[in-house]
Amino acid sequence: MSGESESVIDMMREQWQSMAGMAAMFVGTIAIGLFIQPLYNVPEARAFGEEGTTKSSFILFELIMIGVFTVVIIWLARKGMESLIKGIVMFALWMSLFYSVQPFTLIFLYIVGLATATSVGLSAFVISVGAMVALYKYPEWWVVNSVGVMVGAGVIVMIGISFVPTLIIMFMVLAAIYDYWAVHKSKHMLELADTMIGLKLPVLLVAPKEKGYSFLEQEGDIMRDVDSPPPPPPLDGVYDAELVSKKKGRDALFMGLGDVIFPGMLVISAITFLPDWGGELWNAFGDIYLAQLFVGIGTLIGGLVGYVALMWFVAQGNPQPGLPLLNGGAILGYIISGIIAVGPAELFQAITFL
Repeated sequence: MSGESESVIDMMREQWQSMAGMAAMFVGTIAIGLFIQPLYNVPEARAFGEEGTTKSSFILFELIMIGVFTVVIIWLARKGMESLIKGIVMFALWMSLFYSVQPFTLIFLYIVGLATATSVGLSAFVISVGAMVALYKYPEWWVVNSVGVMVGAGVIVMIGISFVPTLIIMFMVLAAIYDYWAVHKSKHMLELADTMIGLKLPVLLVAPKEKGYSFLEQEGDIMRDVDSPPPPPPLDGVYDAELVSKKKGRDALFMGLGDVIFPGMLVISAITFLPDWGGELWNAFGDIYLAQLFVGIGTLIGGLVGYVALMWFVAQGNPQPGLPLLNGGAILGYIISGIIAVGPAELFQAITFL
């Protein structure tokens, strides 16, 4: 048993650069979300309005839409409609990118004295469209990661400000169950991953393991053939932290953007809906209270603990969906830090179905 543990540790040491790079993107995406959250923390920006923040039916609707989206994308891929898939996904990504870019254009234009509603909106539009054009023309790994991080930040803010932590946790638990089933039972998540990798879309993050790696040369069919791994099993590439054993997948670590978004949503929800306790901390777009930030950081740390556990399983050569560990760690971090900062009575909010 100790020999096996030492072998896993050795494998993790060999992969530490790609694992650390992925962890940095995990933290960076959520940190950007934390920074821009105050700008969007208004009733008008919430997806279902102020009254929808406690309605569980909207969370179930979101989960159903994820399932429908997955089925539609896989069906289109099997029909050879890659161009349509790319158009649908890139439009959705552009919308999230627009929201995440807008606060930074506001800061820049304010500094140079040109900030107006029109100039900020137009600048964000031009930048986000330019980023999508760059992604379409030259989808190298650093372009995919740059767009992916900003898209992820936009998504976690838009969902995090729209639902109280109780509903976010419900969403995370249901999504983790779905992720486990989709990876281990139906395995359709692997087919979806191959489709997205083949189309070079930023719904995943890429951490190269060697210098000279090019995502442009990465083939899409790397995620599904996991039945006969070569001995000893290497860390081959992760999408939703799913082990891949094909040789052509060994040059980079892949993780689905959803593995960052779900823990990040709880971080944003915590700083949005928990009580305004403690001192106020300055932010360019509005103040955040110390107790809220403490719980948010505690949730993030919990997610990172789940990430380390995830990498441990991956290094052992075991296929492992990401959300059960990442979401579980984030929820545990939320509960522990929340009890310390605001007390157990404030952690879970009353919710309704309709």
